[in-house]
This record gives sequence, structure tokens and C-alpha cells, in this order.
Amino acid sequence: MFTGIVRELGRVLAADNGAGSLRLRVAAAQTAAFSQPGDSIAVAGCCLTATGVDDGTLEFDAVPETLARTNLGRLEAGAEVNLEPALRAGEPLGGHFVQGHVDGLGRVTALDREGDGARLRIEVEPKLLRYCVEKGSVALDGVSLTIAALQGNGFEIALVPFTLEHTTLSSLRPGDEVNVEVDLLAKYAERLAAS
Repeated sequence: MFTGIVRELGRVLAADNGAGSLRLRVAAAQTAAFSQPGDSIAVAGCCLTATGVDDGTLEFDAVPETLARTNLGRLEAGAEVNLEPALRAGEPLGGHFVQGHVDGLGRVTALDREGDGARLRIEVEPKLLRYCVEKGSVALDGVSLTIAALQGNGFEIALVPFTLEHTTLSSLRPGDEVNVEVDLLAKYAERLAAS
């Protein structure tokens, strides 16, 4: 379980594709210092298991299921990724409940400056948009965010300066794909209402 509060920006050192899988090596001194093999770490919003931890670097394997649902397969050496270690008992829940189980991809349609912040517009498929509500929660590339407005086939997010400075969201451009995890509670509510 995660909160969507990014703890570190990691830098991809290697992204080796092979036989439908991906081996990632990420430089992340702070996260690596408190991690060990077997730990769950959200990488760009995807819950991955650390397979190796050594001298400020982390290694992960992503299987075909993960690659089919996320943007991880497009990562290249030098790319930055949002990182968050799993929530530990007793830590504050600063964002919202995030599983690291990406529901699908969204496409950036605009990132416009608004004062010191920015307005981010994301287009998503109807199967994801059904779980989005104004002032509800969504995670984009692992960042817990509040939906400012629904708009046609997507939604808008008002990004504060801190988020722009401490996550990868400030580097997004129209056409970029982001990992989207809709609100877990909305999915459970729908399931219960259908029974």
C-alpha cells in the first residue's frame, strides 16, 4: 500500500527489454538506503518488487502484464521516475490509498502554467473516467492528486508548485502517456452496488 506521496526522484540507469519483460536499474540513494530485496516500491506509480539493492541503486523486473498496462516499457536510460517506498504501519497517510496497481494509461492534452502552479489536462478511456469525480482522488505516475474538474473525455488537475518541483509531472508534454490509478474506494463502491 502506498499514499501517492513521492519520496524521491530516481534516475533510470538501464532499461533492458527482453522476451516481453523489462529489467530496470534505478539510481535512488535515499530509497535504496532503507530498502532490501523483496521490498515493494512504487516506480512511476507501479508497485514493483526490488530484486536487488546495491550502493544507491535499485533493480526491478517488470513482467508482460505490467508492461501491457503501464508506460514502463517506454523508459530509457536517463529518464526520471517517481519513487515511493511502501507505507509502513504508523506512518502518516498524506495522500490517499494507492495500491500501485495501474488501471490504464492516460494521455496528456495540455500542461498550462497558472501563476506558480499549472493546470494539467488528461484524457482517459471511459472505463477509467467512470471512477473520476470532481474533488476526488487519482494517482498519475504514482502522484496522489485531486481532480479539479471533469471535462469531456478526461479531467483536469491543478498542480501546486511543490508537486511541480518534486515529481516528474512538470516535464510532461501533450501526447505523453501517464500511468493512471483510479480511486480504490470508487471501484469497491461500484462492485458492492452491483451485488
